[in-house]
Amino acid sequence: MSEPLTLDLVDQDGAIREAYEEGFSRSALFRRAVVGGGTFVAGGLLVGGLPRVALGKPSAAQDGKILNFALLLEYLESEFYVDAVNKGALLLEPRLLSFAMTVRDHELAHVEFLRQALGGAAIAKPAFDFKGTTEDAEKFAATALVLEDTGVAAYNGQGPRLRARTLPAAAQIVSVEARHAAWIRHIVHGPGYAGGKKTHPAPAAFDRALSKSKVEAAVAATGFIQG
Repeated sequence: MSEPLTLDLVDQDGAIREAYEEGFSRSALFRRAVVGGGTFVAGGLLVGGLPRVALGKPSAAQDGKILNFALLLEYLESEFYVDAVNKGALLLEPRLLSFAMTVRDHELAHVEFLRQALGGAAIAKPAFDFKGTTEDAEKFAATALVLEDTGVAAYNGQGPRLRARTLPAAAQIVSVEARHAAWIRHIVHGPGYAGGKKTHPAPAAFDRALSKSKVEAAVAATGFIQG
């Protein structure tokens, strides 16, 4: 990682929710296991008690809001993998366990990096309930695929809103997140896995971006973040 960012932050209300966009998921299993557990407020005024952030022109203040948005994504992902490894559900799936332990450490490093960049403006880690998806290998794999795909799309959606001086920090993270997404896609859909479809780890030449509002709605739908 490069040196921690120095941000002249004006406000600290950058907390938003994160994760999966209904319809963006390629796994019906994930939809059955997860969707419906959360609280969704039409219009996105509140998501699990966290304030919605309005984004405008690139600025130091907006950088702080976006980095806090990224931090919430990283809290979610890191805690998901920590919980999965701790629950022991992956012990009989060596490929999944290797993936989970490696990505857990990456996501924890991302959390630390963003917290250092934000300093006192960093949002606190919320409580999580993963709805049993960390206690079953198949549910874990399907959920991880969606989280990683959506995390990449969320970073892509916010990158253009960052100032030039901040963008390289986000770029260092999103490229690693994309590798995570390819890795879990290969495990889930590749040969040798039950129900594998041999889907290529990089199925398209371009990744699409998700808007902030779709990420907000997606996270609310999972119910993973308890506030």
